Amino acid sequence: MNSSIRNHYHNYLQLSRYLEYPQHLALLLARCYVAWVFFASGLTKLNDWETTLFLFEYEYQVPFLSPAVAAFLGTAGEIVLPVLLAFGISTRFAALGLSVVNVVAVISLEEIAPAAFAGHVIWGLLLGLNVLWGSGLLAIDTLIAKFFAKNNTEL
Repeated sequence: MNSSIRNHYHNYLQLSRYLEYPQHLALLLARCYVAWVFFASGLTKLNDWETTLFLFEYEYQVPFLSPAVAAFLGTAGEIVLPVLLAFGISTRFAALGLSVVNVVAVISLEEIAPAAFAGHVIWGLLLGLNVLWGSGLLAIDTLIAKFFAKNNTEL
């Protein structure tokens, strides 16, 4: 390989290493943003449980579940999974769980406004990043993995 190509390749590798650091920050920001959206939705449901039950019975058409069970599971998912996601605890599990909540929310509505649908698509894409790449370095998952690797023990 001639020296010009080798230099360009070396510069490319250096740039790639520098771009890894903002990648971890981007994963953290994606986790926190989506976690906030779903957690806020869960709090809204908890704050007015009667309305939540009414909506699940008459507005949302969740397949295969009774309205009360769907309301409970949806609300629990929107409260617990975002906390796990934000802190990077079982990140892939939390992101997959919220992906299910996201998809069920879209299919359970008879009509959804284009702007609301776009929001769900964005949240789904951000969750997909965490499913595919995990939490990155800025997460409790990473600290736990480093601890076990340092102590030569298995999870």
